[in-house]
Amino acid sequence: MGLKEKIKQDIQKNRSKIKHLGPGIITGGADNDPAGIATYTLVGATTGFSQLWLLILSTPMMIGVQNIMARIAIVTGKSLPEITKAFYSKKITILMITTLALANILTIGADLNAVAEIFHVLTGYKTVYFLIPITAIIGYLITFGKYKTVKRFLIALTLILGVYIISAIMAKPSLKEVLINTFIPHINPSISWIIAALGLLGTTISPYMLFWQAAEEKEEKASVIQADEVELDTFLGMTWSNLLAYCMIITGAVMLYGHKNLNDIQTLALALKPVAGDFAFGIFSLGIIVSGFLALPVLAGSTAYAVADTFGWRQGMDNKVSDAKGFYFVFVGSLLVGDIIDMIPNISVVDALYYSQVLDGMLIPVLIGISLMISHNKEIMGEFIPKKTHTFFAFLTLIVTAVLSFIMIYQWIKG
Repeated sequence: MGLKEKIKQDIQKNRSKIKHLGPGIITGGADNDPAGIATYTLVGATTGFSQLWLLILSTPMMIGVQNIMARIAIVTGKSLPEITKAFYSKKITILMITTLALANILTIGADLNAVAEIFHVLTGYKTVYFLIPITAIIGYLITFGKYKTVKRFLIALTLILGVYIISAIMAKPSLKEVLINTFIPHINPSISWIIAALGLLGTTISPYMLFWQAAEEKEEKASVIQADEVELDTFLGMTWSNLLAYCMIITGAVMLYGHKNLNDIQTLALALKPVAGDFAFGIFSLGIIVSGFLALPVLAGSTAYAVADTFGWRQGMDNKVSDAKGFYFVFVGSLLVGDIIDMIPNISVVDALYYSQVLDGMLIPVLIGISLMISHNKEIMGEFIPKKTHTFFAFLTLIVTAVLSFIMIYQWIKG
């Protein structure tokens, strides 16, 4: 074989790797949804730079957990509900799906409310007038769109949030303080700090992410020999996600630390003032709308995949509605239930965004515990047990979130 032919082969192999990139990047991008943007900004606003080290630690934790989920999908070709039904019990499956649905629907409600609130501020019309149109657009996009088209659309949207990186630089934080808090752990036993930490982990390692990437690897029909490409995809997606989160915390700390009114979504826009000036709310609004349309299909989709697999329904966005009625019913139904939640009066948009992620943090140990149990079952995984590093960080995630949840509940009961 000549040099030219060999180089052509190498180029073709590289192209095939690039074509496979997507699920991990989409999952990472969707992690910075309106709830994520609000949570990271509030973490900075309420705790300053003191949780930057926790976010850095959460990056390998996030990558480890997602790689385990992706490996289960590509080794077995099955979803978690299918596996737990077959190898464990229906009770475990129901517990897992109930946990996921609860976390997802509350986050869907919070995200829909945030997008609708942006349109309310821009137009003056009540948020309720925007909920159904937003839901209809997303439902139409998924129900009548081809998967590959949706995939390209979602990947493109992940790049818009890069404005937070510029804002973090232009905010001119103290480099010394940032570095100290990035590499030296700072722990505050106060309940507000614990809640912020749980919210940070809940939005970084969200329950829906565990199901969505696994479902998409299955839909991509990835094989075991593509495990390296899947790991690269996951690494890129999660690193991009946490880079944005890191910058959101910094801008929140610089621009909003000590600010009294943090319940107003317009206040959160001040985090972008260094880069956008008087146009901060406009850029923030674009980020919320874009991230909402990116994340809501992922949230609803992960619920639909999980429920469909639990009950043995046909599923997947490449199927027509008539061929996968149950799947699409759950998909659209999840969005509609989110709409109903938003119609309950006197719910603060910012509180809904923030505390939905705190709840996610409390639910993470259940889902990770089940995924670790499956991924280390040799009857299921054979020789393809996850790497020790991935297992270590997944187990660390379980321990940290469980301990934080226990401390928070204990302090609530005590105080």
